[in-house]
Amino acid sequence: MVYVISQNGKPLMPTEHHGKVRWLLKKKRAKVVRRTPFTIQLLYGTGCERTQPVTLGVDTGYQSAGYSASTEKRVLFEAEEEMRTDIPQLLTERREKRRARRNRKTRYREPRFDNRRRKNGWLPPSAEEKLAAHQNMVRFISSFLPVSEIIIETAAFDIQKIKNPDIEGEEYQQGEQMGFWNAREYVLYRDGHTCRLCGGKRKDPVLEVHNKIRRIDGGSDRPENLITLCSTCHDLLHKGGIKADYRKPEGYKAETLMSVMRWELLRRLRAEYGENRISMTFGYITKNTRIQHELEKSHRVDARCIAGHHAAASSGEWYAMRKLRCHNRKLHKDTILKGGIRKQNQTEKIIGGFGLWDTIRHERTLCYIHGRRSSGYFDIRKLDGTKVHPAVHYRKLTLVERANTRLIERRKPIPFQPKEAGVSSANI
Repeated sequence: MVYVISQNGKPLMPTEHHGKVRWLLKKKRAKVVRRTPFTIQLLYGTGCERTQPVTLGVDTGYQSAGYSASTEKRVLFEAEEEMRTDIPQLLTERREKRRARRNRKTRYREPRFDNRRRKNGWLPPSAEEKLAAHQNMVRFISSFLPVSEIIIETAAFDIQKIKNPDIEGEEYQQGEQMGFWNAREYVLYRDGHTCRLCGGKRKDPVLEVHNKIRRIDGGSDRPENLITLCSTCHDLLHKGGIKADYRKPEGYKAETLMSVMRWELLRRLRAEYGENRISMTFGYITKNTRIQHELEKSHRVDARCIAGHHAAASSGEWYAMRKLRCHNRKLHKDTILKGGIRKQNQTEKIIGGFGLWDTIRHERTLCYIHGRRSSGYFDIRKLDGTKVHPAVHYRKLTLVERANTRLIERRKPIPFQPKEAGVSSANI
């Protein structure tokens, strides 16, 4: 599929007549504006720019999202994008480094009144980044396809229902901490005021509450993430003297974030594209459509069902995308060398004409620069992380496309075999 833009930048219907596209490029009547997906712009006025109604289905997600733009008869574009999940960890690391730097290099200042306040509609940075990624992806698809309608799947997760499927009525107001002052008091009562590692054998009367998953690793202060330890076991655990064999709890960060993000995305897109062009559907409708027509379970197929064109003809080709961070603001490494010198965290931006995440060709294989060295040897990999070469010299590489904040790779179709009734997946 070759995507076409008019002379004034308006997206037109794509074409599959590759011969005509080659003729236009050869006669200088069109130019290539994007390699992946392949997009050309006409250099002459067509006079008639008719388009068909194109519906874009958006399957929002926490770790990955699906997009499908199609007409009633044909699938024009399908993609799956891998989202970033490192924002909380990076923010926690930045906060710790700033606190250490202030304690190390600044004079003491008396506390001052903090007049900072969050704006109306403020969201956590992790949710804001995912919202921006979805919005940018919708703008990206609308730049080369004449999208006339956008349908988004919205849903709200019931966390208490997930924990306890039998909950109902007043039980929603009677949580597990009912009757306790705080989470610490409840955890101590739940564990019988006994250390869960030594069982009280160390005879330490001081009890402490320990986070199974640290906050820097995405943990929280929910009772499921807290455990009672005596002071001795707590110190040994943090120093590495003993190992804990407790079961780490399941987190509900993704469900909570999606409950907030999907409705906010719907509101923002309506404000940008208008009320008439944006509509919504629900997850149970998408699931019923996919199962009824025996379609494979993937984000792009769910997006096609969301768009309402599950019967549209598809070549099976789709695009795998990965969202990258825009900047690495860490200037120096953490290790302090002799003389109080810190090494730079990055090498030069361009080495031998290549930069990080550039699309290159190595022995007829398209891949990306995953790591670079000042000596000119690069670590090149595929989009899914498959290693192509751990250290190849830049003279053996050919530049295909400069890096962007979104890596794109075209994938070929894989035959899908629906499960037969009464046959388990282990027997297929």
